[in-house]
Amino acid sequence: MSEKSEIVFMQVRLIRLASEEWDISVQKAAALFERYGVFQFIEDCYAVFHMEGDRAVFDEIKTLLRNKGVYISAAVI
Repeated sequence: MSEKSEIVFMQVRLIRLASEEWDISVQKAAALFERYGVFQFIEDCYAVFHMEGDRAVFDEIKTLLRNKGVYISAAVI
């Protein structure tokens, strides 16, 4: 499998994880990822992220979003 395919698979897994944790649809999670540059963040950091579990990467995503002033809650979405 190519690295690009592996990155896409990671992005999909993390969208699903976000959807479950934040109790939002997969479409809303994907829109948030797109809006705040999370897809690019995953791609840029893949060299490190591929050695970590999805939970650890998801924690990094939440930190990235907080640093951008985004706090995910039912009231925000």
